[in-house]
Amino acid sequence: MNLNKKRWFVLGASLLINLCIGSGYAWSVYAGPLIETFGWTAAATALTFTISNAISPVCMITGGKIQDKFGPKWVIFTGGIIFGGGIFFSGLTNSLPWLYISYGIFAGFGMGLVYSCTIANTVKFFPDKRGLVAGLATAGYGFGPVLLAPISQNLITAYGILYAFKILGAVYLIVILIGSQFIVRAPSGYKPEGWEPPEITPTSAATGNDKTWLQMLSDAKFYLLLIMLTIGATSGLMIISQASPIAQEIVGVSAEQAAFAVSLIAVANMFGRIIWGALSDKIGRYNALPVMYIILAVSMFVLTTVTAGDFTLFLLAAMIIGFCFGGFMGVFPALTADCFGVKNNGVNYGIMFSGFALGGYIGPVMAASIKSANKGDYTNAFLIAAGMSVCGILITFIVRKMNSKTIKSSAL
Repeated sequence: MNLNKKRWFVLGASLLINLCIGSGYAWSVYAGPLIETFGWTAAATALTFTISNAISPVCMITGGKIQDKFGPKWVIFTGGIIFGGGIFFSGLTNSLPWLYISYGIFAGFGMGLVYSCTIANTVKFFPDKRGLVAGLATAGYGFGPVLLAPISQNLITAYGILYAFKILGAVYLIVILIGSQFIVRAPSGYKPEGWEPPEITPTSAATGNDKTWLQMLSDAKFYLLLIMLTIGATSGLMIISQASPIAQEIVGVSAEQAAFAVSLIAVANMFGRIIWGALSDKIGRYNALPVMYIILAVSMFVLTTVTAGDFTLFLLAAMIIGFCFGGFMGVFPALTADCFGVKNNGVNYGIMFSGFALGGYIGPVMAASIKSANKGDYTNAFLIAAGMSVCGILITFIVRKMNSKTIKSSAL
């Protein structure tokens, strides 16, 4: 089979693998039963999700370096063992420190190793469809809760949260180990048959050079992009981590309805990755991003008006937020490759992904803390997230202006 066809099998295997590690987005389904079982506070329990998101980018950088040297297959294999094992051993939890280590550190570590390889490798295989394929590859990650939230809820209802972790961990382990064997390394400088890259222009010359991670860190644009990703991740991860308790405590629905809401948010997240990724190929990344921030800001504000019984309004706003959050996750792998080159994108995007980790800390912890301080009211958290999105619009225009100056200087 030639590489033109084989690359689609690699993409398919990557989607299946990312489906498993995307189970982290079903965290809000696990949080309630853990609190009920052990009597922990919401903020202390939410820290598990934060640790997992914080550790992932560190491991993405490590995984990116190893992948660049040895190829993605065995990095994914190893990451699958660590991730599946971390979820499985979460089923032996008897204290918060144990959960922080098993779900937070080990599952987060494995997630980062796997994600760095599936994303960077598939982007290298599709230079002709970079935004679309980055969106598709990350869509598997976002689609995880669509299947796993209701399955997890049923397992929790039938067997309890700890046994559910054991079952899920074992399944993830098997699927990722098998899927890893279908992954092949993208050849250096790969071009699909019959496709030629666009002619080099001042724009591509200014933004497409292959930069090492050190060169990227010396570029002021990196830090602005990092802030942009953090802002986009904060709103999305705030809602993803708190969707189930918000639906139950504010809107007043059952745990099963809340799990259904989590699944629909995940569907929106998945489609956001694909649609925004493809759209950014056509209209440009810097044209797509401000629109996403505007929609996020409006949707976060709408959430401040939700009261008991407003399930449809809550669900609509939360799904739109998930849709835009998915867009950021789908656009930024391609944007990082656009700005700093494809060659070192495994490491570079791993570093850029630390913006996701920051959002994973700010969003869930801010929401849980404000809720606790305001007797269950999330309003101030939603307003802060809306304000951050407005700042994201301004920063996008600053980066666009920087690009224009770089292009002009390159043309001289």
